[in-house]
Amino acid sequence: MEKADKGKRAQKRLPRARAREMLDVLEKTYPNARSGLRYDNAFQLLVAAILSAQTTDKQVNRITKDLFTRFPAPEDFAAAEPEELEPYIKSCGVYRNKAKNIVGAARMLVERFGSEVPNDMDALMQLPGVGRKTANVVRANAFGEDAIAVDTHVFRVANRLGLADAKDVLHTEHDLMKSIPREKWSCAHHWLIWHGRMVCRAQNPKCGGCPLRSLCRHYAGTHKSG
Repeated sequence: MEKADKGKRAQKRLPRARAREMLDVLEKTYPNARSGLRYDNAFQLLVAAILSAQTTDKQVNRITKDLFTRFPAPEDFAAAEPEELEPYIKSCGVYRNKAKNIVGAARMLVERFGSEVPNDMDALMQLPGVGRKTANVVRANAFGEDAIAVDTHVFRVANRLGLADAKDVLHTEHDLMKSIPREKWSCAHHWLIWHGRMVCRAQNPKCGGCPLRSLCRHYAGTHKSG
């Protein structure tokens, strides 16, 4: 059954030549696209990425400025209780869970990884609060690994464009890895995020001014001529 589903998704995805054409347009449209999170090292990025769930990058950056001053290193977070973090991150969604996860992740890093953030997917996903998206954000941005992190923007835009044809983030990630050349995975992640924020919004997307409208599966389906 799973093989059949893969086959159906492959048939619905755009041809690679068209996908490359889309990527060229995205690259020209968002040449300076990069992570909106501010960080000085892999650990700070890990914390910021955990905080970013259900929270804007702008809000996370406001939070981490004081948070990293008070807790500058993994050992400082590991020695703290989650309640000590809460006043700093209270403006974040589900802040109590995030505080527990950050402290738990810091303690595991200190105890098992010599206070260093690993760049291995399996090792990263052992950390509390770290799923595939957060792990891929860290691997791509802190370590320069080829990875595609699928957040809500990437999921929405990829499936609208036809770069993916999936109902969940895991299969969307797999589809994107097949549609996009490996060396462009990390950049494409940022291009898709920016396009989702600026043009291909969840509500009232700006299809009329979209540079990809002539290539987009969603636009073709919702703006039929005649």
